[in-house]
Amino acid sequence: MVVELFTSAFCGPCRSARAVLAEAVRLVPRARLTEVDVAADPARAEAAGVSSTPTVLVRTDEGAEVFRAAGAPSLAQALAALARAA
Repeated sequence: MVVELFTSAFCGPCRSARAVLAEAVRLVPRARLTEVDVAADPARAEAAGVSSTPTVLVRTDEGAEVFRAAGAPSLAQALAALARAA
């Protein structure tokens, strides 16, 4: 399963989202966290339908999106999304 975090350089809530997702991935070692800077990769952000930061997407190993959150999710939300992706 993959957790994608879409961020921007001057985004305060992105720091919170990064910390929550790092803890979720630590608790669920099968999950992989990737961070995408929307300024550095606008095409990827546009393809994913991301219009604000932070945005979190959780995908199954097959690529199906099972969770999307605009803003920083709570740890409980992140873990529930990872459970759905499993």
